[in-house]
Amino acid sequence: MGLLGKLFGKKEEEKAAAAGPVNVAAAASSAGIPPEKVGLDGQFDESGLAKRVAKALDDANISDSVGLWVAQTGSTVVLKYNPDAEGVLAQAKQVAQGVHGATAVTTQPNS
Repeated sequence: MGLLGKLFGKKEEEKAAAAGPVNVAAAASSAGIPPEKVGLDGQFDESGLAKRVAKALDDANISDSVGLWVAQTGSTVVLKYNPDAEGVLAQAKQVAQGVHGATAVTTQPNS
């Protein structure tokens, strides 16, 4: 199980696998969905951006065994982390910034 499954459940991993790559720009313009609300299947999803970032982190082979969590506040991605994730934090931030719909990426130590 990858980070997507760990954070959002196996069902979301299965949805991502079944849907394949999602064209966020096309889904947003045709359905009138804000880019940060486009889910793994191109449909409206309140946590769409966070789920797509988690999938992108899986695709970048960032381990799900470190203490890293993905959330979103609007179009801002929030990466929460434990000290054991500090080694992958810079890479995770770079990956998150590349996900369509992300306007900013912040990091927060998990307390």
